[in-house]
Amino acid sequence: MARRIIRKAAVLGAGTMGAAIAAHLANAGIPVYLLDIVPRSLTPEEEAKGLTLDDPQVRNRIVMQGLERMKKSKPAALFSEDRLALITPGNMEDNFDWVGEADWIIEAVVERLDIKQQVMARIEAVRKPDAIVSTNTSGIPLRLIGEGRSEEFLRHFLGTHFFNPPRYLKLVEIIPGPGTDPDIIEFMTEFVEKRLGKRAVRAKDTPNFIGNRLMVITGAFITKFAIEHDYTVEEVDAILGKLIGRPKTAHFRLMDLVGIDVMDHVSRNLYEAIPHDPFRDLLTDPNVQRVTNFLLEKGWLGNKTGQGFYKKVKKDGKREFWHLNLKTLEYDPPQKPRWESVKKAKDIEDLGERLRFLVAQDDKVGRLVWATLANQCSYAGYVTPEIADDIVNVDNAMRWGFNHEMGPFEVWDALGVAETVERMEKEGYLVADWVKEMLETGHPSFYQYENGRVVGYYDFHDKTYKPMPVNPNVIVIKDLKAQGKEIERNLSASLIDLGDGVVLLEFHTKANALDPDIFKMYEIALKRLDTDFDGMVVGNQGEHFCAGANVFNIAMAGQQKMVDALHQMVREFQSLMMTVRYFPKPIVAAPFGMTLGGGTEVVLAASRVVASAETYMGLVETGVGLIPAGGGCKELLRRVVNPAMRTQGVDPLPFLQRVFEQIAMAKVASSAEEARQMGFLTAADRIVMNPDFLIAEAKHEVLELVRQGYQPPVPEKIYAAGRDLLSALRIAIWSMREANYITDHEVKIANHLAYVLAGGDHDRPTWVDEWHILDLEREAFVELAQEPKTLERIWNFLKTGKVMRN
Repeated sequence: MARRIIRKAAVLGAGTMGAAIAAHLANAGIPVYLLDIVPRSLTPEEEAKGLTLDDPQVRNRIVMQGLERMKKSKPAALFSEDRLALITPGNMEDNFDWVGEADWIIEAVVERLDIKQQVMARIEAVRKPDAIVSTNTSGIPLRLIGEGRSEEFLRHFLGTHFFNPPRYLKLVEIIPGPGTDPDIIEFMTEFVEKRLGKRAVRAKDTPNFIGNRLMVITGAFITKFAIEHDYTVEEVDAILGKLIGRPKTAHFRLMDLVGIDVMDHVSRNLYEAIPHDPFRDLLTDPNVQRVTNFLLEKGWLGNKTGQGFYKKVKKDGKREFWHLNLKTLEYDPPQKPRWESVKKAKDIEDLGERLRFLVAQDDKVGRLVWATLANQCSYAGYVTPEIADDIVNVDNAMRWGFNHEMGPFEVWDALGVAETVERMEKEGYLVADWVKEMLETGHPSFYQYENGRVVGYYDFHDKTYKPMPVNPNVIVIKDLKAQGKEIERNLSASLIDLGDGVVLLEFHTKANALDPDIFKMYEIALKRLDTDFDGMVVGNQGEHFCAGANVFNIAMAGQQKMVDALHQMVREFQSLMMTVRYFPKPIVAAPFGMTLGGGTEVVLAASRVVASAETYMGLVETGVGLIPAGGGCKELLRRVVNPAMRTQGVDPLPFLQRVFEQIAMAKVASSAEEARQMGFLTAADRIVMNPDFLIAEAKHEVLELVRQGYQPPVPEKIYAAGRDLLSALRIAIWSMREANYITDHEVKIANHLAYVLAGGDHDRPTWVDEWHILDLEREAFVELAQEPKTLERIWNFLKTGKVMRN
């Protein structure tokens, strides 16, 4: 494969997807042109200003509107505001020659074949040789979009179907066109995975490709089943979410999120495109159409219009989500349905075992779960040979594109293929011939398993098992455990041999919250690292890296005024983190997702950090009435204030105020890039776009540090600003209270924090030992932990999961 590099990109179309794709290219550090059409008429505002159609701000109005929508999108499309500088907006008449500079040109215009063909013709006229051209179409065949283009153009033409929002959803479907060079497919697969942090599946050039084809058909079935069997919208979503390994948006909430109009448009287009598909009549079911048409006529399109299958209602000062009655088409108040089978199922941790339990229940829950999964398996079996080369791509598409814990063939294996097929056929569900043949020829499952680890998959072309594709950039912790690589374990943490002299410390508590067993395992890890390994990674593959300390123990000790126990608890954590900081062998933290409070302090102590791009770090202890006491205050002083104060004559107040506000306001970085700007990551720390590559990249970082002859840092003094700066912070706190921005208890918390950050009340600025700041952290923490208002905050957080201001 020829060596390629994408230095610059162009996105044509600044709608929801086009602008968001441009944003994510900017997130990856790629300069990108974003172009859209020129308006054909003036707005009343433009006329009032005396503008004409020739004025640049008019000609760029549509692209700038798209850019503004992207900037305001929630969740944020950009890692940080400074990434916006990498996006250059323009229009498709004055600036189309910019397309000729791009190494990758992405078409994201309206889903109309004639317009897409016109755009491709224009691209071919200006693109430079070897520039890659892709379409983000969600379902129009590539063979039609590329019609009339040259052979050379078609060699570089493919589909790259991003899922919305592109920053957050893993999946990109890679679709070869009729003449696409295989090297281009390989290059783009690697590029979107490594540089953009996505996971790629290979789809065939068929209507709606893999993800949307399955989701639209199976979704239509769920709505039809719900109407025919008298399920409420609320009941369906209560059953078909987390309980069965799907996101909490479940079914109807997902349609509100996507947009009722969008779902209807996709369904209508798909219906026309698949006349051969026996399942397509689900898309025109009269009961479903009655509900959809009602919502469309009312303009109730989901989240974007404020109501769809759900709407927010204020009742007695509280917000409620009322749901559409599928019979009366009026909104009903929430009933919060409860079933005994759900209560029992929630106690079953393993998803496969939970699904087997649920489909065996003869109640409303069991019948809906069975019908949903039976139809999904049925359709996946029927359609997979048409839309994909293998079952692996189909399962990956559903997991990565829709955040399902299992794809349809993984679900089928979990339920038991033979017994499920027997029940499906009895109840009239279609079972594909190749599935029955698989069973008849002695292949009892879609995947081969070895000690619980997937090692092979059934190839329906060759009618035999093939080895599971292995990505060298992906390390799966549960697979290592299945291979016997776990060398130490307690209830909260494990030590796992990653090979090549590197050990992994894995947390596995609820939300990976820090507790005494994690600290015990960390101490064991350091002893093993000292004698048996060259370096260590601290990481896991839970939902989040670490939600902070388990505050239950703190609340109990504070409530009972166990002062000595609190001091010991905090001192042990501080000592452990200081040992980690100055350990003679490299320790690399691999944070991702929520990395809060003590979780952030674990990261700050590491020799180096390899962070997922989607890492949300913050010292949030003030939310429960405390301050950071595991070195968080000390580290931000060292990272933010110290460098500035090495220059003579610099005023420390702006730097100290920045640290104070960050901690006092419990600010959380919205990305790893922002975490770097806040001082949580250093210039030497790395950001990895693909979270699935994180453990492997952290291991590589350990090995590189070892190769370089790692030396721990030299102990560093901390700048203590003293009394004058403490007074300045206290005046700011007093002003906030006078303006009623903060409560009396928040004044108390802030004054403790100010005292710590000023290094105490020294009569003049000085440089102090790290332990001086740590001792101040600990004393403030222990005092606050005994405060009744702090205890109220902690107990409220433990009960509701929400921060209380008192």
